[in-house]
Amino acid sequence: MVKSGSMRALKVYSFKNIEKLISTRKGETKFGEKLQFISEWDTLKDQKAKYVLFGIPEDIGVRANHGKAGTSGAWMAALKSLVNIQQNRFNKPESLLLLGEMNCGEWMEKASNLGEEDPNYHVKLGDLVKEIDEQVSAIVEKIVAAGKIPIILGGGHNNAFGNIKGSAKALKKPLNVINIDAHTDLRQLEHRHSGNGFSYAIKGEYLKNYHVFGLQKNYTPEYIFQEMEQSETLTYSLAEELFSEDVSERFSEELEKIAQADFGLELDCDAITGFPSSAVSPSGFSVNAVRRFISMAGKKENCHYFHICEASPTENDAQTGKALAYFISDFIR
Repeated sequence: MVKSGSMRALKVYSFKNIEKLISTRKGETKFGEKLQFISEWDTLKDQKAKYVLFGIPEDIGVRANHGKAGTSGAWMAALKSLVNIQQNRFNKPESLLLLGEMNCGEWMEKASNLGEEDPNYHVKLGDLVKEIDEQVSAIVEKIVAAGKIPIILGGGHNNAFGNIKGSAKALKKPLNVINIDAHTDLRQLEHRHSGNGFSYAIKGEYLKNYHVFGLQKNYTPEYIFQEMEQSETLTYSLAEELFSEDVSERFSEELEKIAQADFGLELDCDAITGFPSSAVSPSGFSVNAVRRFISMAGKKENCHYFHICEASPTENDAQTGKALAYFISDFIR
């Protein structure tokens, strides 16, 4: 465990936590064999690694938003694949510090003990999401304050709020966000859930300019379209219009606007065609297109965090884990 200034919900990894996941082979070095770790928070700023990876294995925010459980499995699926990619001239594990995962077991157990027949079921789930918010925010704030770039994986899009709040507190100013997503997650300020993380970030004055790239017409309420069009800081690119254009060029154009100031990158896997996610869709971006988006954003000097969320792999789903590992490795190159 991290000894100094640790958060109660953080399970900090050492090499022993991933050793059994690595399939070693003579003459080859796997990514996981050379990953960086810490034992004390105070040493984080002195580490050579530029990026800090941690997972959030929960699906409470998704369930609080009337969605399907399953996003809690994304972290381990991704980790199994990531530690087994090759170390070579293109993949440099010394640039990535594996912090660990949030210990979400207690929250998940509390959520499972709630009865769906309870009229306050979703509100009570929202109370648990608030507790997770505080821990996510605290971890992200420490990482960004140490001059590192957090990569956050797993869980629902409710965790965007903690990412934005923590980054803004570390930077001492609100930041911009570009969100690759089929939805805005700008729903009403009701109980906390995966559909209103950005609404709460705006309310807290942690979020400045916000662009949704790939917004789908069929799943956006009219009141949200009206709110965005009346705002000078909320913008979107419709998926239906992007399909007939050079999508990488359009992403680059929107990224340039957001990246003029400090910003975060959000990826909701619902935006990817047929990707196992909490709201899997037959229509969206290809995995390869999303990989290009991630590479472009990762090269921007003002990018302060990367969040991958809503992936919902089935048991022993190696392909989803492999895709998530691609996203991480693309970002840190």
